[in-house]
Amino acid sequence: MLNYLKRKKIKIGILGGSFDPAHIGHVKISTEAKKKYKLKYILWLITKKNPFKKKYKYSIKERIKFSKIIINNKKFIKIQFLEKKIKSNKTIDLIKFVKKINSSTKIYFIMGADNLINFHKWKRWKEILTLCKILVFDRQGYKSKSLKSKAARYMNKNNWEFVKSNKINISSSQIRKI
Repeated sequence: MLNYLKRKKIKIGILGGSFDPAHIGHVKISTEAKKKYKLKYILWLITKKNPFKKKYKYSIKERIKFSKIIINNKKFIKIQFLEKKIKSNKTIDLIKFVKKINSSTKIYFIMGADNLINFHKWKRWKEILTLCKILVFDRQGYKSKSLKSKAARYMNKNNWEFVKSNKINISSSQIRKI
């Protein structure tokens, strides 16, 4: 299933989320992270249920299908739904699963600044910081609050970076309202 990860010493990005729906912003930050950090692949790890969300507009099958369409044949983006296989939707468990496939894989976990605000509420968030580097992409209206967050104050330069990039003012929440 994830045979492409078995190569020696590769660098990958993980963009996790509900992707309800996936949009061009996800593609843009994936492409930017790949170029800036010389990543071989970006894994979109789609979750059936985000513990911080209550409702979903699209089923998991629809979200996976639309994600495959929106990436527009970008071979470096690998869409995965691993929750059934690893029996968890927690980021820590997904990262550990990837590390088990290839322990020499260098992981960059990609998130929007809005997610950094609540990162300290994620299961074993401090352990996540020991397993990968966090790349935080700015989102319209979230920079100041995210940089003042509990997680941002805890982290050091070695385990995270606030990525400067051109913001795309789009979100799955906005799209669902259409």
